[in-house]
Amino acid sequence: MTVNGAQEKGEAFIVEEGKQGMRLDAFIASYMPDHVSRSRVKDIIKSVGVRIGEKESKEPNYRVKLDEIVLFNVPEPEEAAPQPEDIPLEIYYEDDHLLIVNKPAGMVVHPAVGHWSGTMVNALLHHCGDSLSGIGGVRRPGIVHRLDKETSGLLVVAKTERAHAGLTAQFMDHGRTGPLERVYLALVWGRFERMTGTVNAPLARSSNNRKKRAVVKETHAEAKEAITHFTVKSEFGLDKDGFPIASLVECRLETGRTHQIRVHMSHIGHPLVGDQDYGKHFQTKENTLPEETQKALSKFKRQALHAAILGFEHPVTGEIIRHESQIPHDFLTVLRAFEQISPENT
Repeated sequence: MTVNGAQEKGEAFIVEEGKQGMRLDAFIASYMPDHVSRSRVKDIIKSVGVRIGEKESKEPNYRVKLDEIVLFNVPEPEEAAPQPEDIPLEIYYEDDHLLIVNKPAGMVVHPAVGHWSGTMVNALLHHCGDSLSGIGGVRRPGIVHRLDKETSGLLVVAKTERAHAGLTAQFMDHGRTGPLERVYLALVWGRFERMTGTVNAPLARSSNNRKKRAVVKETHAEAKEAITHFTVKSEFGLDKDGFPIASLVECRLETGRTHQIRVHMSHIGHPLVGDQDYGKHFQTKENTLPEETQKALSKFKRQALHAAILGFEHPVTGEIIRHESQIPHDFLTVLRAFEQISPENT
């Protein structure tokens, strides 16, 4: 491709009538094949940059102008920095395009500072080899969504660019117009006045701890819409007044923000059992429980959250894929410990 007399690598697009004013990432994505998603285009712009006329840009939200020439190159997938590791995976479904795995609590999804090995990505690289999607050089091969380290449950992984693009679109839509279904089970403190409800509260990074999230006002500069629908499935233990001490809640995500369920439940006064980030203020409540229950909780080193149901439309075949994962043993042990609590023991 020759632009202004110089040989350039990539594709050149001219901003025509009707496309001026579009975001740069949306403009480029409109010319891309289906397997190159807008999110990938955005990642490439931010990491590699594009040429607009004589200047370089790494701003996906730049508004293109009439007759501008945009030069864009889709880089070859980079070799993932993480190394393959022979870590057993509990696979619920697999074909040439994707797989669904049941992540154990304690496993990090993708490498980061302090967790460069032993992650889901390391295990996937060993299991899938070269079939994993490079996803535009991002060092999270195949990862479409994630679960917190101490959250167990179902995770879908893309093995091809086409599958990644299709799955990403469904997760960005949050199931509002499609069949995406994400259901979690959470053991939380306290009794609910209503058996069903919705928490609609925007989230942003906490001003006190950048690793945590907090409920903020809609006008907050970093506010992101966050909606969680909940249904109380069971109640456990009885206090001296005969009220449940804890509740098993089914949470359905309408959005998928970092720590969303954990923050939302804490926000309405029902933090997750075992959550040291958002439920530490309930530590004194643990001290009032019977000795056997306290002993069970002392062995439970995570928040009581499990990704139990995952459903979506297969991005290639169109088939509806839906799987359920049973509550793991450590979580179940805590549930049974709460079941044994009676008023005379509190």
